[in-house]
Amino acid sequence: MGDGLASHEGARWAKHRRILGPAFQLEKLKRMLPAFSACCQELVSRWAECLGPDGSCELDVWPELQNLTGDVISRTAFGSSYHQGRRIFQLQTEQASLVMTNIQNIVIPGYRYLPTANNRKLRKNNREVESILRGIIGKRIRAMERGESSEDDLLGVLLETTSTRDDADDDGNNNSQSTAGMGLTIQDVIEECKLFYFAGMETTSVLLTWTMVVLSAHPEWQDRAREEVLGLFGRDKPEHHGLSRLKTVTMVLYEVLRLYPPATTLVRRTDKEMEVGGVTYPAGVLLDLPVLLIHHDPDIWGDDAHEFRPERFSEGVSRASSRDPGAFLPFGRGPRVCIGQNFALLEAKMALCMILQRFQFELAPSYAHAPHTVITLHPMHGAQLKLRAI
Repeated sequence: MGDGLASHEGARWAKHRRILGPAFQLEKLKRMLPAFSACCQELVSRWAECLGPDGSCELDVWPELQNLTGDVISRTAFGSSYHQGRRIFQLQTEQASLVMTNIQNIVIPGYRYLPTANNRKLRKNNREVESILRGIIGKRIRAMERGESSEDDLLGVLLETTSTRDDADDDGNNNSQSTAGMGLTIQDVIEECKLFYFAGMETTSVLLTWTMVVLSAHPEWQDRAREEVLGLFGRDKPEHHGLSRLKTVTMVLYEVLRLYPPATTLVRRTDKEMEVGGVTYPAGVLLDLPVLLIHHDPDIWGDDAHEFRPERFSEGVSRASSRDPGAFLPFGRGPRVCIGQNFALLEAKMALCMILQRFQFELAPSYAHAPHTVITLHPMHGAQLKLRAI
């Protein structure tokens, strides 16, 4: 899926985090809002065309929201090259399914190196993704060499610090005296783009899908969220100042992230001998943090832990649980907290606002509730909803 920031440790992680950080600063995110809005407008316009004579239709919103977030990532990561980015989205989606199939198999050392049909497909897809990315990167580098300004997207941020030498190592050690190696190599850029594509598309599409499902089952909260959106924006395009003032919508999104966290587990490694839960672990032990179980633990959230109650976030994340302020972990926690969490939440707010402005929705008779993990928490049988124009 990409050997990027999430899989790095130590000095390598610190360097990549420092380089990627500027791409996710608030001012950069504000400049991405037109791309968010354009993609969301295409989505709601397409849904409007599906409506029947009675102003309603039944639709599986899961693939629709995957396409939406794939388009957003394509535009914000690659700017004018986003049409090529769509193919990467398709391939990375397929990779996630193939990876999960391998993970669920019996663990046999060296199995991933065997020429099975799954492994051959994984390698073939990876070669195609890297080929597309190298083409996009090469085109951008040539434009920069001609003196054209770098585009204000993720790729532009990465290339501003990039060594054009593929053989520069992560500390910039090579045979030249150039200091360019202090940045990223082309292969580094490729790996970060692959990971950004998967993480950005998956997190927000999963969040939006479960939000629409939950609001379909709780129309009173759907009405409250719509009332807030219409009160702030009317039928106009949402803008950053208004998005930052959303309280009900934010509470809803947080509660959905608690009940349906995109990543159901987190893995951490002990860097020294330490005691956790009364057990002493040596350095180098991998600890699996069951986020889904923590988010549903009655000892932390109360007897209503399995219920949808957005009001528990009315005073913010830190006060949502009086028993453990650090128990809300949809994006991780600490120095390794997800670098793209503000990107994901801003995109989700924009999309949800534009959907609420135009549609009411309820669960379709064909909907079957079956969350299951495919890297992230997917709806196994889709998310069939009945939409009605308002």
